[in-house]
Amino acid sequence: MAEHRQSRKRRYITWGVAGAAVLAGAGIAAQTSTAATVWPAQKTYTGRAFDTCTAPSSAAMKAWKTDGYYGGAAVYVGGKNRGCAQPNLTASWVKSVNTLGWKLIPLYVGAQPPCQTGSSPEKITAATATSLGATDAADAVAKASALGMKAGSPIYLDMEAYDITNKSCNDAVLAYVRSFSKTLRAKTYRAGYYGFSSSSAKAIATATNKTDLPGNLWYALWDKKDTTTTDWPWGATQFTDHSRGHQYQVNSKETRGGYTITVDRDTWDAPVALVG
Repeated sequence: MAEHRQSRKRRYITWGVAGAAVLAGAGIAAQTSTAATVWPAQKTYTGRAFDTCTAPSSAAMKAWKTDGYYGGAAVYVGGKNRGCAQPNLTASWVKSVNTLGWKLIPLYVGAQPPCQTGSSPEKITAATATSLGATDAADAVAKASALGMKAGSPIYLDMEAYDITNKSCNDAVLAYVRSFSKTLRAKTYRAGYYGFSSSSAKAIATATNKTDLPGNLWYALWDKKDTTTTDWPWGATQFTDHSRGHQYQVNSKETRGGYTITVDRDTWDAPVALVG
């Protein structure tokens, strides 16, 4: 929902400033494994999911699972730019909701672009992009692991909207993302990425150099279309084989099983956490 990353007003402004034009880029294969590394088989989920600022209570998760509309839920495992406290998000909570059948999507709110409007607790600079990416990825793995999300799980890096036509800014972001993804993979965690179809996700999908970029892309396109195919903004051969998520609606206030939560709606066809 709006306040988990930026204020609603700011998110709409930055999304719009970044531009709505979308260009198709070169293909990128879904991430599988690297040489000399034994990877656990990835766990994928295809269906409806939601993300919300604070992980709901176990009782709410049970009620919402019984309702049957959603099967996946994104949770904010860490990052200095994470917007909400997480009193419910513990290893026991993860184990409990996993037992209920929820497919969990780990999200890490890392450093943000140097040209992004407004202030953030942690921002990328050209000088620190690579080292910061590695440090944040190590922290993301530590946080996910402490919650019981095992090696082989994906971690989705949250990058908010920014002006991707600003070359120095975009270069710094891509350097950070490459370092973050490379470090995740070295620790046997799969690299995912959340961003806007008009800006931060577009930067990944249309990058000429695909080296060390994430293999799973979660794109924010608020068109209210529950799909990862018919409105996919880039080449049809990109991020195939269960590698796409789509955030298609935000700030949806919903009551299920007696519990009311404001969520962002997602349709999912991508890896989810391995729990145990």
